[in-house]
Amino acid sequence: MKALVCLLALCMGVAHADDMTVLRYVDQDPDGPPYATRILVTPDFMRMDSGEDAGDFSLLDRRKRVVINVMHDSRLAMVFAAGALPPKPAGWKSRLDASKDARGTRFTLTAKGVVCSEGIAARHAMDAARAMAEQKSILAATQYRVWKNSPPAMQHDCDLANQVWNSGDTLTLGLPLEEREYTGRTRTFESETRQPLNPALFRVPEGMAQIDAPS
Repeated sequence: MKALVCLLALCMGVAHADDMTVLRYVDQDPDGPPYATRILVTPDFMRMDSGEDAGDFSLLDRRKRVVINVMHDSRLAMVFAAGALPPKPAGWKSRLDASKDARGTRFTLTAKGVVCSEGIAARHAMDAARAMAEQKSILAATQYRVWKNSPPAMQHDCDLANQVWNSGDTLTLGLPLEEREYTGRTRTFESETRQPLNPALFRVPEGMAQIDAPS
């Protein structure tokens, strides 16, 4: 009997390993209509798309630590590798405040006294939250270069907080259920499910040119 129980537990573990976490959000940019975002997570990959298997997508390879943006119309896959960041400015001041909420943890991330992002996080699908933080970490150097090359009037400290210096801070609290950035951009959690793994969704389409993004 003991051997049978162990065998069943092993089979259940294998079946679980062949699943993927599926998260669905509704995102909205300032002055724009809401749109769907689907996030698929496995131990090796994370894919973000609009919910269409054949559409454009962003792919995080968690083992190789690269992010690949796949664009079907141009037949290109832009590859972003983790880059080096300069030292954090000596005068940089940021703060993450967190308090318990009926749904999880309510958070506020501020930089130099300005609210950069706020929302609610819950300790569910924590590996998905870690994958989101991994993607932000890889893209941080690219985001910094974009910020540095922007006109001074467009260089906001909150962009550095949300995308560079503190990019993964709020994700340590759990999976985002609600989030609002200083720009007015919002994200609202809709659902979390488990589905059978579809390996084809985590591959760059054959014949598509892969180009390294500037480093």
